[in-house]
Amino acid sequence: MIRKSFRGEIFFYFIIVFILFTVAILIFQYQREKKYRTAQLENTLDNITETTYRYLEQNSLIEKNEIGRISELKRIIPQPNIRITLIDKNGDVFYDSSVADYNLMENHLHRPEIQKAIQNKKGSNVRTSETTSQEYYYYAKSYPDFFVRTAVVYNVQIQNFLKAERAFIFFIVSVFGVIGLILFLVTGKLADAITKLKDFALKAGKNELVEPDTSFPENELGIIGGQIIRIYHKLKNAKDELSNEREKLLNHLNALNEGIAFFSPEEEKTLSNRHFIQYINIISSETIYTNEEIFEMAEFKKLNKFLRKNLKNGKNFNPDRLPQLEYVISKGEKYFKIQSIVFLDKSFEVMITDITRLEKRRRMKQQLTSNIAHELKTPLASIKGYLETMLNNWPLAGEKQKYFMEKAYMQADRLTDLINDVSLLNNIEDAGELFKFKPTGLKEIIDEVYENFANRMHSRNISFQSEVSEDTVIQGNDSLLFSVFQNFVENSINYGGEGISIYIQVYHEDDKYYYFSYSDTGAGIPEEHLPRIFERFYRADHGRTRETGGTGLGLAIVKNAIQLHKGEISVRNNPNGGIEFLFSLAKQ
Repeated sequence: MIRKSFRGEIFFYFIIVFILFTVAILIFQYQREKKYRTAQLENTLDNITETTYRYLEQNSLIEKNEIGRISELKRIIPQPNIRITLIDKNGDVFYDSSVADYNLMENHLHRPEIQKAIQNKKGSNVRTSETTSQEYYYYAKSYPDFFVRTAVVYNVQIQNFLKAERAFIFFIVSVFGVIGLILFLVTGKLADAITKLKDFALKAGKNELVEPDTSFPENELGIIGGQIIRIYHKLKNAKDELSNEREKLLNHLNALNEGIAFFSPEEEKTLSNRHFIQYINIISSETIYTNEEIFEMAEFKKLNKFLRKNLKNGKNFNPDRLPQLEYVISKGEKYFKIQSIVFLDKSFEVMITDITRLEKRRRMKQQLTSNIAHELKTPLASIKGYLETMLNNWPLAGEKQKYFMEKAYMQADRLTDLINDVSLLNNIEDAGELFKFKPTGLKEIIDEVYENFANRMHSRNISFQSEVSEDTVIQGNDSLLFSVFQNFVENSINYGGEGISIYIQVYHEDDKYYYFSYSDTGAGIPEEHLPRIFERFYRADHGRTRETGGTGLGLAIVKNAIQLHKGEISVRNNPNGGIEFLFSLAKQ
């Protein structure tokens, strides 16, 4: 089976080469012979054309109006079925030997053979006659006053005449057979060693066990085959060990969120994970297709300077203190930490870590800490001031004493609210997974919020209407959802003014989300403040906030709680006055 396959492959290539060679010879010979035979036919027609012209000129047949005498010429021409046509320079036919009413024939100026004759003095064409409906081989020649066109019926006899001889094909096939037989006999002597090597190659390709003591014929091929098998076993053992280690490394690299790539001293990539090319495309202002393009990017100028310095020839490193680099790149709102280390063999590693979230959180925490410290100063200063007043003026009358104690208590209560809001906001951002989610009916939560604020809304003549039905159930956390609607209603009471209306509805739903609208008819918020109202401690009106005691964190809590429920929120002023919040909450 293998010997036949080996020989079959030899014969296959031999046949391919022979066929290509034969086809080339055939095409060349066929075209050459066809051209020769066509030239013979045209030469014959040219002789008839020239004879016709001379016959016309010498006998002045056109001047004597005796053109019909051309039929006498046809009788002495040895070739049968010859058609002779005379056409003037305007294309009008004034004689045709095969058509009696040649005066009625249409203009021939645009016939292909006539056009060729106009350009090249002579021309030929094979086509069907529109007059006789027969297929002709036409030959036309231009003379000073007219064209002489001769034609022969393009029948089987003419077609066979124009075909090239094919006898030499059989000769080539015979030669091919003899050469193939000789090749078959010669390859038989090589088949034994080749068979052994092929068995080995097939087993090696399938990772099957190949016995080291496989026997080979005692010839040069046999010695080579035995040596190949011994080398193969050594390489296979080393490869298996390296493959296992490489697989572990690749799995580890792809499991990381960092982009990591290893490069040779010539700055050619040897190994990388999927995040590396993704991160350098985010950093770059142009599309990057290969990892090696990092060395041409202006954004990595500092890295390239570090590498040029440490990849110099002749520079040696301390194994315990390899050159390392670490710095941060900012791209828009993204932050990346770039790390690199150069190894002893001058190969090196580049690692890109997306620290956007950590960096933003660090800055946010820094800002939050600063804001908290600022916000704590007011209630603490107030409490301290009231207590100092009481101590410095002790004993106070009972009414005065009660007044200062109530004021101090109110500031302590405000301080408690601030601490609670900060704690809740941090828990949502840093430990959102700790909140337990379960099927929660929103109508019950909204009703509870209304009950908590009913007295305050009644005292300010505020109407409240909710069209959220009992079957509006989401997978959520009831305490966070309560905080969302509580902050909405409390803001409307504190800042909306008296006599306003509050309206809550589900204006749309699909398979995944409910879409809510919360609106009031209050004073609204100036447009320039709308983009920032969800920021921590941002106040559109600081004076009124101080009076109402708000912490400045209510809408930040609302936004983060809604996002934790896989929703989104936006805000706009109503054209007729008031504010409207549009937000979504996921059903599952």
